[in-house]
Amino acid sequence: MRALAVNDISCVGKCSLTVALPVLSACGATVDILPTALLSTHTGGFSGYTFLNLDDEMKKICDHWETLGLKYDVILSGYLGSRSQIDFVKEVKRRFLKEGGIFIVDPVLGDNFQFYRGFDEGFASDMGTLCALADYILPNDTEAFLLTGERDASRALEKLSLLCPHPVITGADDEDGYFLHYFDGAKKRMPLKKVDGSFHGAGDVFASAFAGCIGRGMALEEALKLTVEFCYRSILRTAREVPDKKYGMNYEQELSILTSHFAGK
Repeated sequence: MRALAVNDISCVGKCSLTVALPVLSACGATVDILPTALLSTHTGGFSGYTFLNLDDEMKKICDHWETLGLKYDVILSGYLGSRSQIDFVKEVKRRFLKEGGIFIVDPVLGDNFQFYRGFDEGFASDMGTLCALADYILPNDTEAFLLTGERDASRALEKLSLLCPHPVITGADDEDGYFLHYFDGAKKRMPLKKVDGSFHGAGDVFASAFAGCIGRGMALEEALKLTVEFCYRSILRTAREVPDKKYGMNYEQELSILTSHFAGK
């Protein structure tokens, strides 16, 4: 399996491409990357960080790749820094995804029911058009709300299923607990164990593991179960071992969950 991860490079903070490379590799993928921006750190909790938009370089990279005849079984799209990058990722899908390949979008927009800095309703609308081209989308509860206007996860999932065949809302509270909501021909939900605290990079860890599992041919529910187990154990380890959570999750020693599952396959 050859996978392409489209995301930023945050040099400090264990997220985005620095997570996608090892996690997808643990699933047995050959991983290539298309960086959308270069940051000294991620933007959550750090101040004074540097940011370099890579719009022009992305185009040059893809033009070179086309001369190599590169094609991908899976393309995973994450943080996109501009509306023009959303349009460009549509072109990346058209040019480089194999026939029958899988396109997965993590529609990075916000958290705690607010947009991340630099994003707005227009950006969310454009992100919705990218989601409409995806086989799977992985919004958190905030992003599901920003895409649909629905705070209730079940109603948001219903609207998202009109955009994409397999939306997955990666964790939402309701009166019965904490659940992962997903659509697989019908609305379904999977109970999640909740760990108190905020764990930066958890969404990227989830998206990368999920993309690896789906790319290796696992059915949606099976892929979600393995991804959830890996993420939960990584979060527990991080809660024990990392005093300052903005530096990211200690997921590395839990990669054996993925490598052992796919060994020899």
